Amino acid sequence: MTHFQHPQALVETTQIGDGSRIWAFAHILPGARLGADCNICDHVFIENDVTLGDRVTVKCGVQLWDGVDIEDDVFVGPNATFTNDPFPRSKAYQSKVARTRICAGSSIGANATILPGITIGRSAMIGAGAVVTSDVPSNAIVMGNPARIVGYVDTVAADATTILSDPPGSLGSQATPASGVTLHRMRLVQDVRGDLTVGEFGMEIPFIPRRYYIVFGTEGGKARGQYALRSTSLFMLCAAGSCVIVVDDGRNRAEFILDRPDIGVFLPPMTWYTQFRHSSDAKLLVFADAPYDPADYIREYDDFVSARKT
Repeated sequence: MTHFQHPQALVETTQIGDGSRIWAFAHILPGARLGADCNICDHVFIENDVTLGDRVTVKCGVQLWDGVDIEDDVFVGPNATFTNDPFPRSKAYQSKVARTRICAGSSIGANATILPGITIGRSAMIGAGAVVTSDVPSNAIVMGNPARIVGYVDTVAADATTILSDPPGSLGSQATPASGVTLHRMRLVQDVRGDLTVGEFGMEIPFIPRRYYIVFGTEGGKARGQYALRSTSLFMLCAAGSCVIVVDDGRNRAEFILDRPDIGVFLPPMTWYTQFRHSSDAKLLVFADAPYDPADYIREYDDFVSARKT
């Protein structure tokens, strides 16, 4: 096979994979590299130091400047804007451009703006018109200016109805779609003096903790977590306010809200998790069954998925 080139396209590169299609008024410079089965629509400009993987779609009116690397199966919507100079001046040229990486399977909506040097993670979704000013985690959905995380793709809502329907103060647990992750109902004591919730380590909380931490001050669209632990279990309670937890076992992804202090969640080792959409008063209490060890952390989602397969 060879690629298709419209008679009114200006294609100066010879590095184009089989089956790619380049439509009218596109201009591709000599150093650009395109994979197989790409679709380059009308009025697209691609500079020299640009790499496209296989099956990439670039819709009309997009300019890809030096330093942009796009991996396989990425969709770039019409008039999405890429940048490679954080402080541009006329006739003032950078000695080295910041590299922007668009990871496999992600999508960029129409008119989105991507600042230089940013990584958009695997399968992330950038909303139309979003202004992306920082890295986007794998599978995240971002919208707005500046872009904020509003959700995660392919996520099943975990419903705590079963344990919440039990009488107040009763104990219980419930499985979620993510393997090994469970929601827990803690003991709740209510009287005229106020409410109290309690759990015993090794019983309601299924391990003896070696460490705790509290997450707070996370309003404004921030996200925490975004990692997996190789051999450490976690147990989380939102002691005040609320936040959304996303858990992922490498195959299934579940999302739920922690918004009351008598509901906890247990995460076994090798669970990728993220917390986001915190209320302004959120205080998330997390217990761990092992001391902090930086070698225990997996911080790249692709590395986590690969480790789960072994």
